[in-house]
Amino acid sequence: MTTPPSARRPGLRSLRRQAGVGMIEVLIAIVVLAFGMLGVAALQMTALRSSQSSLESSQATVQTYAILDAMRANREVARIGGYNLDTMTCSAPDRGTLAMNDLANWIDSLKQTLGQSACAQVACGSVECTIAVQWNDARAKGESEHTVRIVTRL
Repeated sequence: MTTPPSARRPGLRSLRRQAGVGMIEVLIAIVVLAFGMLGVAALQMTALRSSQSSLESSQATVQTYAILDAMRANREVARIGGYNLDTMTCSAPDRGTLAMNDLANWIDSLKQTLGQSACAQVACGSVECTIAVQWNDARAKGESEHTVRIVTRL
C-alpha cells in the first residue's frame, strides 16, 4: 500500500506556499536600512563639524603662543604696553615698529587660519599678559563667536 505524497511529508504543501520573500517585506527592510543610513550620515556630519571646531580652537591656541613668543623676544617693549591692543581688534595695525609689525603679521595670520572674522586683543602689564582670540564658530557650535583666552607671565 502506498501512501499519498501529502501524507509522507506533512509540511510540504505549506513550504511550497512560502517559497519567496514578499514585496512588502523587502520594502520594509529597505525603509529600515534607509533610516539607518540617514542616521549614520547625520552622525558623520556632526563629527565633521566638531572636528573643524576643534581644529580652529587648536589653531587659535597655536597663534596665541606665536605672538607670546614674539613678545618674549621683545620683552622690554611688551612690558611697557607696546603690544597692547586695548579692544578686540579685527584689522591689522599700521606697521612701523617691531611690535606693530609683529601684531600686523599675527593678525594677518589669524585671518588666514581662522577666517576673516578673526579678531584679537592683547593686554600686558609689567608682568602678566592676557591674549584673546575671537572668531565666528557658528557653523560648528551654533554660537556666533568663540574665544580662546590665554593668561601668562612674560
